[in-house]
Amino acid sequence: MKILYWPVLVLAVLMSGCATVPTDDIRIEAGADPKVSFSGYETYGWLLTIDMLNDPEGAWKPPAFDANAEIVYQVNDALRARGMSETSENPDMLVAFAAGADMEALKLKQDPETTITTLENVPQAGLVVALIDAQTGFVTWVGVATGEIRNLDEASSKKRLEYAVKNMFKLLPE
Repeated sequence: MKILYWPVLVLAVLMSGCATVPTDDIRIEAGADPKVSFSGYETYGWLLTIDMLNDPEGAWKPPAFDANAEIVYQVNDALRARGMSETSENPDMLVAFAAGADMEALKLKQDPETTITTLENVPQAGLVVALIDAQTGFVTWVGVATGEIRNLDEASSKKRLEYAVKNMFKLLPE
């Protein structure tokens, strides 16, 4: 009888480790210069990072980790996965990003009981990553991710950032 319970216990433990982080609210878009062959870029360097916050009421609770460092890590990971390497001397491409939060963002919500649609405060966050040709200074690609600000633990928040950046870079042409 004990043998029958063992596989059930193992399955339950394995399935609990597969719990997913909510990403259904994250929207990702990207646009690229159609004349650019991104396979020609071999190196990149960081240009700048920008943070923006719209929070007149002081409701923002920053994450318990350095979000900018996590974004840099995720972008580095995505570019390295494409065979690129980071350099500080004469890179082919420059990377810049802006991350922001709007604690006063409004969204249309429908009350399921009355079917009346009203405006509701749903704080939003956004990330814009731009790739710039280092020789010309022209932006060659822009990726944008937006989503709701959710009160999640550190690991889940990092997973959401990872999801956003990985899916953004899936839209980077070859």
